[in-house]
Amino acid sequence: MAAPTVKVVPSEVEVSNELCQLVVSSANAAIKERGVFTFGVSGGSAAKFLCNGLPQASTDWSKWRVFFCDERLVPFSDPECTYAYYKANLLSKVPIPEEHFYALNPNLSVEDAADDYEKKLRTVFPDGIPRFDVLSLGMGPDGHTCSLFPGHQLLKETEKMYAPISDSPKPPPQRVTLTFPVINNAACCVFASCGAGKADIVQQVLEDKSDEPLPAARVRPTNGEVVWILDKPAAGKLQASL
Repeated sequence: MAAPTVKVVPSEVEVSNELCQLVVSSANAAIKERGVFTFGVSGGSAAKFLCNGLPQASTDWSKWRVFFCDERLVPFSDPECTYAYYKANLLSKVPIPEEHFYALNPNLSVEDAADDYEKKLRTVFPDGIPRFDVLSLGMGPDGHTCSLFPGHQLLKETEKMYAPISDSPKPPPQRVTLTFPVINNAACCVFASCGAGKADIVQQVLEDKSDEPLPAARVRPTNGEVVWILDKPAAGKLQASL
């Protein structure tokens, strides 16, 4: 379980560039080695960074298999739908087969949607705990990641790969999320955060040693790496010399 690698760059543009370079280099290495690249995506600023940078990438898009680290159970027409954002801003620009970009079924109950999405995951990872090549994770101002919130019972989930949540503290309340056994089995987890508004929570996640670490601080792959890509304002309160 390696300590986080922290990369600090001058601006948001460089954060986006660094994130996309990491993803594409990982993709091309995985495709060369195994013929497939497995990738988990999130919403928020990470989605914006990926959709801005990935369309310029040189890669075999037909080999990408993309899942959501978490997704809101809303119709595809809802502005809160993360899949709809990627469809408009990435799938429309790169030749990833749409069937390889796995969407949550918004017509099911949240419990059934989680079960259905786990079945989709099993088409790519038939056995054992899935091992993603890269998970692009976001972090909220409360230190949550995916839809795993501080103090929530899902922090202790060990059986499900994708779990339903009906009481998200952040709306919309119904979501489906990866759980920590899958997150911490990834080869690489990467966070990308920008702005002085993130400085306090970045410092807390990376440097606080409390007995109850925030969800984002619990991302520590057992046989992989966790990388934080920060602009200077987001890294502004870190005590460690970088």
